Amino acid sequence: MTIRVLVVDDQEMVRTGFGMILGTEDDLEVVGDAADGERAVWEAERLRPDVVLMDVQMPVLDGIAATRRIIAADSERTSKILILTTFERDDYIWEALQAGASGFLLKNASPEELINAVRVVAGGDALLAPSVTRRLIADMVRPRVLPALTAQLASLTDRESEVLRGIAAGLSNAELARRLVVGEATVKTHVSRVLLKLNVRDRVQAVAFAYESGLIQPGDAPHG
Repeated sequence: MTIRVLVVDDQEMVRTGFGMILGTEDDLEVVGDAADGERAVWEAERLRPDVVLMDVQMPVLDGIAATRRIIAADSERTSKILILTTFERDDYIWEALQAGASGFLLKNASPEELINAVRVVAGGDALLAPSVTRRLIADMVRPRVLPALTAQLASLTDRESEVLRGIAAGLSNAELARRLVVGEATVKTHVSRVLLKLNVRDRVQAVAFAYESGLIQPGDAPHG
């Protein structure tokens, strides 16, 4: 299956470079590009790409607002949003996550990391570059536990809470399976139940919930 990609960045050289990198792979196809968020929304609706590589700082409409509009209009959840960040400046990435972004990628990532990130997001394993994602969240989230979140957290079984902790620590399904001494199919079932009970879109938003609910605190180290 070919993964269809829309590249969104206000710098033409960046768009061209990403297009050349992705174009070397048989299973990836750049179906369009956009230089601003407004155009990105239009192209996403027209092309229905599997993955949108989304810059944050752009003219007309920024990447966060564009992400929010694309996700809101995509009732079938066809397109996954992969945020491109410079990391040092994007202190508003949290808003992109809440808007429905499925992951983050540093702009200085290697070609191999870019290709892998697109494939991972397209495959539905939304939590990319765990060290980056966890650091971004830890830098931005402050404890602000709400009663509704506490109630949702209480709805999880002990095993599901353990799975959520693992997701927040950046563990893959295979790593969770080894930790819990169960099969990957069992882990997938637990993950699906966690997402359903928390009413979140994907693993990245599950991480956000783990921090917002107080289950995980910024700076917590993954459990071994």
